[in-house]
Amino acid sequence: MQKEASPQRSPATGLLLGLVITLAAVLAYASYITVQLAGLRKLQSEMVDRNRRDSLQLLRIQNDLNSVALAMRDMLDTTERYPLTAWKAQFDRIRQDLDAGLKLEESFAEANQTPEQRQYLTQSVAQFWDAVNRMFGLAENGKDAEAREQIRLSLQARQQALSTAVSRLLVENNEGEEQAAARIAQIYDGVQRQLYIFLAATLTTIVLTSLYLTRSNRQIFARLAELSEQRSELAQKLIATQESTLRQISRELHDEFGQVLTAIGSMLGRANKHTPEGSPLRDDLKEAHEIAQSTLDNIRTLSQALHPVLLEEAGLESTLDWYIPTVERQAGLTLHYEKTGQPFPVETGAGVHIYRVLQEALNNVSRHSSAREAWIRLKFLPASLELEVEDHGKGFVAEKIPRGIGLVAMRERAELIGGTLAISPRAQGGTMLCLHIPREKAECNGA
Repeated sequence: MQKEASPQRSPATGLLLGLVITLAAVLAYASYITVQLAGLRKLQSEMVDRNRRDSLQLLRIQNDLNSVALAMRDMLDTTERYPLTAWKAQFDRIRQDLDAGLKLEESFAEANQTPEQRQYLTQSVAQFWDAVNRMFGLAENGKDAEAREQIRLSLQARQQALSTAVSRLLVENNEGEEQAAARIAQIYDGVQRQLYIFLAATLTTIVLTSLYLTRSNRQIFARLAELSEQRSELAQKLIATQESTLRQISRELHDEFGQVLTAIGSMLGRANKHTPEGSPLRDDLKEAHEIAQSTLDNIRTLSQALHPVLLEEAGLESTLDWYIPTVERQAGLTLHYEKTGQPFPVETGAGVHIYRVLQEALNNVSRHSSAREAWIRLKFLPASLELEVEDHGKGFVAEKIPRGIGLVAMRERAELIGGTLAISPRAQGGTMLCLHIPREKAECNGA
């Protein structure tokens, strides 16, 4: 008992699942990259850039404090001929620049400095300038010695403390930049690592999908090949059954009815001989004999059309010599028949299929082409046998070639004898049919 083939599952579900997984991986990785890049931009803009700007302002403050330190050193030099009040304008300019630098630095250092650090720096600067104001107050009152003493004991110490605080902030900024650089490098490393993982996962998905598709396609094509083989086997059986049935009907017509009509004709002939001349019965017998003979001729023609016994007796070439003029008379076509090459005997089975292809082709010319003439060429080539049927009718569009049962049967017959059938439109209008059969498939065994 033949095992029933299980239905083939479509690969569409697996492919769709693979596509969904791939798209989900792409979206997940895109989201991951977006988050990492956003964090990187935030880190660069809020930390690195702000630290850099903060460091520039701290260097500005440090430079102002150094200028103050140089000015106080000169003020302590007793050999200077200028009074202490002469440095007041310079201190005012330094104070203005220092205040501006502190304001900018405070706007950049909000995220980097603690409130205690900000409060200490602000209070220290305010106390320093209060001491400067007191020192200049003593100098304006002519108390230069007391003013210089205050510079030595108070202002220089406050200036050094401020410089130390600013230096400490610069060091913290540098450490923050190093940490930010380390975090950026870490983010880049993570993104690179995730990229490799994503590429590996994508390639794996593609490979698995391709393998699944290849396997599914192989199964589908194997199933198609099996179905094609079964279809070809079924077509062969149907054609064989058809030919067997037609052969049997043809023989029945030829043998049974032919013999009966032949016997009737003989009896009518004998009866006619024994009938007196001039008798009305003699004319009736003669007419009946002609009817029987006409019916016998029609039956023989029908028998040959159903299955040309001439193929078995005289071969393909002689059969076509008889068949083509017959079709010409019956269908009202003008047929131009041409044979070329050195003829060789054609095996009866192959001849039957060639005959049927020609029969169907001429039937199509008569019914569908609107042409009243056709060209038939039988070519005996060294390595093959070719049959061409050409008409100059309305033809067809190559992409819309008809798929009637007749064309299917012609192709099946061509495959049965190892040949090929090509049907193509002519550029000038009409249709060209070409049946090509290898010689070893067409030639009689032992010929």
